[in-house]
Amino acid sequence: MTVTQWILFIGICQVYIFVKLWKLYKKAGFSPLLALVPFYNSIILLQIIKRPKWWVILLYIPIINLLMLPVIWVETARSFGKTSLTDSFLSWATLGFYGFYLNYVSEVTYRTDRPLEPQSGFGQFIGSIIYAVVFATLVHAYFMQPYIIPTGSLEKSLLVGDFLLVSKFHYGARTPQTAVSFPMVHDTIPLVKVRSYLKKPQLPYYRIPGLQKIKRNDIVVFSWPADTVRQFFKKEARVDKPVDKKSNYVKRCVALPGDTLSLIDGIIHINGRKSKMPDRAKPLYGYTAYNSKGISARKLVALGYNDLTRKYAISNINQSMLNALIPYITGYGYGDQNNYEVSTGAKGLPLKLVKQYRIQAKELLEKQKTLFLTLEEAAELQNIIPLDSLKRRINNSKYPDVNIFPNTIQYNWNQDQFGPLVIPKKGVTVQLNQESWPLYKKIIQDYEHNTVSKNGDVIEINGEVTDTYTFLQDYFWMMGDNRHRSEDSRYWGFVPEDHIVGKPVFIWLSIDGFMEGFSNWRVRWNRVFTTVGGSGEPVSYRWFFVAFIALWQGIVWFRKRNKKA
Repeated sequence: MTVTQWILFIGICQVYIFVKLWKLYKKAGFSPLLALVPFYNSIILLQIIKRPKWWVILLYIPIINLLMLPVIWVETARSFGKTSLTDSFLSWATLGFYGFYLNYVSEVTYRTDRPLEPQSGFGQFIGSIIYAVVFATLVHAYFMQPYIIPTGSLEKSLLVGDFLLVSKFHYGARTPQTAVSFPMVHDTIPLVKVRSYLKKPQLPYYRIPGLQKIKRNDIVVFSWPADTVRQFFKKEARVDKPVDKKSNYVKRCVALPGDTLSLIDGIIHINGRKSKMPDRAKPLYGYTAYNSKGISARKLVALGYNDLTRKYAISNINQSMLNALIPYITGYGYGDQNNYEVSTGAKGLPLKLVKQYRIQAKELLEKQKTLFLTLEEAAELQNIIPLDSLKRRINNSKYPDVNIFPNTIQYNWNQDQFGPLVIPKKGVTVQLNQESWPLYKKIIQDYEHNTVSKNGDVIEINGEVTDTYTFLQDYFWMMGDNRHRSEDSRYWGFVPEDHIVGKPVFIWLSIDGFMEGFSNWRVRWNRVFTTVGGSGEPVSYRWFFVAFIALWQGIVWFRKRNKKA
């Protein structure tokens, strides 16, 4: 919606309030003309229903106001003697239009002495639920949001099964842009699997001032710019979403607005120099290990190298065995029922199922094995186990790949050899030509909402021929630490500032085997209540949290005992 449309919308809302409530204002002892005054009419209404004036703030906060309006409708009816369960039901079931009945049809009297507390246990329960939902939604939308790591793109910095708390106030909370949305869920309502929001109306983008700016190599949660899916891990037709309802991604911000980014043999270079990563960052690269006598995956896992696959030959496979093993199998090889090959993750075949089904399996020694290692691990590994060779897999091919940004045959970049590329910065003007147009077209057209066309060398923006463009917001370049297994900016490009969600600050729970079913969950206690940022090895603060909870419960018990006394 444009500014003019919003002014018109707000004006219509004020007329609606006046038409709906002016007689009730008069019966409560206020001038009915006050019902026409924007913002102030809400303060007067709160005085009429005898609720705190600061509630008016909640009425103007997107999403929160949708929760507060039914409360106001019910409280208004009760203030004029309509206190039955039927009246309350009609107040919210008619989306507030019950107020017209009170204003024009029903002969109501303003009650100055009505009880403000619920008169039944059920009413108290409903009131508590409403306040809890309002508070939780406020925290979720503007302060802190839980997030789960579902993929290994940031291994070993963040692990699959890490439960994060993402701060929205560090970089400044992005106010909701989707005006009508189900509280405390993202794009889909759980269980029923339906869309949780209405696409219209959309509020203008605004970000509350934050505590800090994004720093280079910060881990950041953002709305995935390329998102067109309704559900993760499910192939389906394209779905266009509002910005704040796009799927959330978490990556490392490796380049800031104004930086010149290059990848040389998979190593990030910023402004011509090799980027210095934080000590907690452990970028992984693909390696090919070779040993003519075979490489023991079991030995590698015992030494702590867990980012690999293991291969088994099963000599007595049947369908029931295969069905039981499917959750743990990552790939299938050749063979028949007498020699059936399967691949698994580092944990191998689960011993419990092997015993239960009496599976006759033999782990195979592969002469050549793909490993994912840090540069330091690769240097150490050759001194730990016998290897004929260990080579980092570097893509040196030079051919157009439309899967790599800018997704055109004009460029021959790949995931290891990329750039140089200038990251757009707010207020900076760029020359538009045959070379730069593919890099910045999506920004100009999709993220900054211009109408564009190109005919030969002639570029038009909003109907005017031009050879320059000035960016309206900052952009960032996000990558995963797991360099060869991360879908990141190398594939879909820049992340606009208005897509930034927040900063992961805390791991409150971490579960090994999170994607393998509840029965396989194991808590990683050394990661519980650890910080995401900082330097050195993460330190768990779980015992401090346990002590705090025990102290708090002790204080509550002590106060209750004194109150009884």
